[in-house]
Amino acid sequence: MTAVPVPQPRAAGPTATPAASTPARAGRDRDRERDRDGGSGGRRSLAAALLLGAAGAAVVLIASGQTWAGGTAAVGGGSVSLDANGRDITGVPAALAVVGLAALVAVFAVRRAGRLLVSALLALSGAGAALSAFLGASDRSALNEMAAKTTGDTAATVQALSHTAWPYVTAGGSVLILLAGLLALVYGRRWPGMSGRYERPAAAGSGTGTGAAARSRTAGKTPVVDPDRPEDLWKALDRGEDPTREQ
Repeated sequence: MTAVPVPQPRAAGPTATPAASTPARAGRDRDRERDRDGGSGGRRSLAAALLLGAAGAAVVLIASGQTWAGGTAAVGGGSVSLDANGRDITGVPAALAVVGLAALVAVFAVRRAGRLLVSALLALSGAGAALSAFLGASDRSALNEMAAKTTGDTAATVQALSHTAWPYVTAGGSVLILLAGLLALVYGRRWPGMSGRYERPAAAGSGTGTGAAARSRTAGKTPVVDPDRPEDLWKALDRGEDPTREQ
């Protein structure tokens, strides 16, 4: 009897693929995890910056319109009360709060270096508003001017000068704007921008490339006209086609 050789199973080549692809898969998993962590951190920092910036600007605008200082001016044999709000003393905090709001919105309209510059402007707006509010907390020049106008004496000064806490509230709101700017400087590169969402595809209006390919695919899907079906003939005429030509 002749021995019949038994075919031996050949080693499958792709068996090494999973082992070879394991480092690549692990790298992709690490990249996805890093992107997910960065995205969540970016979203948190974005929400915090928006909240801090908007709240800080609102506080500055409201507090700067309140009474910061008060006193009296001697008129004849008596005296008259004088009050000065924050905008009488200095209009800088309110103006910088508006600038900060504009910068907070502009952060999403620019990218890269532009976003860095706008973020710096946001932080500087908060710092400048806080500094001017602190300096205005002890200012008496505005009330002295009011006393001179009220009495008609250019040398008149305010008496019994007193200050309120509103300048410090204004400074606190300015610090919130500053914090929003610092968040934008550190995390702004992770934040989304509004420009890419509304961009039109580059080849959408061109006669070549993707637009031409799309038209060729559309042309290749022209319905087949059955000459024995009147409805097909009418539809072809509606499309501007010649139903008598050969398909």
